[in-house]
Amino acid sequence: MSQAAARVFIVDDDERVRSALARLLRASGYHVESFESPDAFLDRADLAGTPACLVLDLQMPGMNGLDVQRNLKQLLPIVFLTGRGDVSTSVEAMKGGALDFLPKPVCESLLLAAIDRALERACIEFAKRNEAAELQERVNHLTRREREVMVLVLTGRLNKQVASDLGAAEKTIKIHRARVMEKMKARSIVELVRLAEKAGLYRADDK
Repeated sequence: MSQAAARVFIVDDDERVRSALARLLRASGYHVESFESPDAFLDRADLAGTPACLVLDLQMPGMNGLDVQRNLKQLLPIVFLTGRGDVSTSVEAMKGGALDFLPKPVCESLLLAAIDRALERACIEFAKRNEAAELQERVNHLTRREREVMVLVLTGRLNKQVASDLGAAEKTIKIHRARVMEKMKARSIVELVRLAEKAGLYRADDK
């Protein structure tokens, strides 16, 4: 998914700052959603529908920016804003996966550049999550026997060898193998190996 469809979430308890940031980002072509508190953001924001990043105030009443970061578990790239940040806090934020840590009042060009980097990362991670979910869906459609056949096929065994290992007829193994290829949407054994490795079902060094 392209950055054009991505969103920027703003969380800041200062209404003036929140409104100014939203105006700036909308004028720069971003899709913006703003929230007055971490609780409102975590309760109402749709974090799964499209790629997104978060512009997050560090110091807020109640739950602060680092609390939100820990809650999200690196689900979104975060650009922190603070008027009272210190070295230890910024180090903690960066260790938690923050993309940038910018002081208030924020320089517009630095903020826009940081958001571009954040959305680029968000799009990449979003595509990876979607691919993983789709691949898992394919795996879920395999029967237990089809998984057993796939694992043996991936080790390089021929149909007759798989049949011997599983105590089945070679003709039956051919049918299972064809169904595995169809359900996994693999056009070759090489592609099946790649898909199985991505799904965590197989490692080439285990052969």
